[in-house]
Amino acid sequence: MRIRFLGHYLHLPVVTLAVAETLGFCLAMYGTLTLPWGGNLAVAETTGAVWERVLVYAGILDIGYLALGLHTSRQRADATGLALRMFIATAATVIVAAAVYAVLPGISVGWLSLLIAAVVSLVLSALARMIAWRMVDVEGIKKRVLLYGSSAQMSVFNRMRRRNDRAGFHVVGVVRPPGDNLDLLDPHSEPIFEAPYGLKALCEEQGVDELVVAMQDRRQGLPVKELLQCRLAGVGVIEFISFMERETGRIQLDLLNPSWMTFGEGFRRDGVRRFTARALDFIASGVLVVLTSPIMLLTMLAIWLEDGRKGGGVFYRQMRVGHEGVSFPLTKFRSMRADAEAGGAQWAQKNDPRVTRVGAFIRKTRIDELPQLLNVLRGHMGFVGPRPERPEFVIELEAKIPFYSYRHSVKPGITGWAQLCYPYGSSVEDAAQKLQYDLYYVKNHNLLFDITILLQTVEVVLMGKGAR
Repeated sequence: MRIRFLGHYLHLPVVTLAVAETLGFCLAMYGTLTLPWGGNLAVAETTGAVWERVLVYAGILDIGYLALGLHTSRQRADATGLALRMFIATAATVIVAAAVYAVLPGISVGWLSLLIAAVVSLVLSALARMIAWRMVDVEGIKKRVLLYGSSAQMSVFNRMRRRNDRAGFHVVGVVRPPGDNLDLLDPHSEPIFEAPYGLKALCEEQGVDELVVAMQDRRQGLPVKELLQCRLAGVGVIEFISFMERETGRIQLDLLNPSWMTFGEGFRRDGVRRFTARALDFIASGVLVVLTSPIMLLTMLAIWLEDGRKGGGVFYRQMRVGHEGVSFPLTKFRSMRADAEAGGAQWAQKNDPRVTRVGAFIRKTRIDELPQLLNVLRGHMGFVGPRPERPEFVIELEAKIPFYSYRHSVKPGITGWAQLCYPYGSSVEDAAQKLQYDLYYVKNHNLLFDITILLQTVEVVLMGKGAR
């Protein structure tokens, strides 16, 4: 089950887990500071308001968990990967919290108390996640969904076979519309129902919470009266494309039509949104320029020592397509040989032989992207948005992929929703898959969504996800 919050869909089980873990973090710090088992470790630290210390610690640890992808339904790591992310987030919290407490001496907390709270937090978090893992398949807490649809669109639904894909709902079955034989359905998937007494009676019989309408051509036999009866009886009614958007975090290209984009929610770009986006760009880029300037200086030196003296230079400038299709020169640290594209524009490949030794490292760690902060400050790019593509590729992609040009309705970004959700793309097929996430961002972008993407980019950088 998902809930909509400030234009973005949140997975209710993940929200519940995040709240439970936050309470655990608060309990861990509170216990360290006040309970008898803490001994005299924090006697000198409890002279001020205990809850100020508790909330600072829990807030920082929550941000760390979000940044490492631990509070997202997209997390696919195994137990070892989750444990590693939990440890990194907790260790970083100890360091950051110690710095915050040092700046705010009125609510200071000692290192030993921080370490004890961190260990207890890890234990409580692990217990919460083990309970959540067992509860996620309990059908009683899932939304019961009935599909009313045609075989062509049901074939799209059949791709959702992973456990996490259906974590929020349980499919009761599929209703056969008049004149559609549903032959394309997987015979081992959901049961097919008839509705001789109407959809409302079937929904009541099966305890349905939501009816998903998945008809390819609504002009032929759409049961408007029956759908209205279901709606008035308290059963949710939703279009298939909106259902898939909510459950997958992307907009399915093979279901998309211009009328849904025209009359649907989202796609806002008012003055407030433009102001908040530009403010975030300035603040985030300015802070990162200051913090990463030593890294950028060392990178420039390393590139020049390895390959720069051969005439290739330290920076690599390349034209990219930006907002409203206007091209601009994008700047990156050069990671390939100077003659990398002597034969023309090429997609970057895994283990690309054109990449230098320094280039392989800075691409893996995303250091090569840092000069784009200047593009953001100049207004060519936003910090968050679809990745800008080269004009040569855009011409090809717009000819082969429907709705591709719509991604240019917002500024391109250094990071984005597609970069978090899909690995590095190097083909037309990959571009089509990433476009589904880009369109989701274009439809639902707001300040909260941008900040969430920025935080979760930390996982991409630390874990080397999608780099080539």
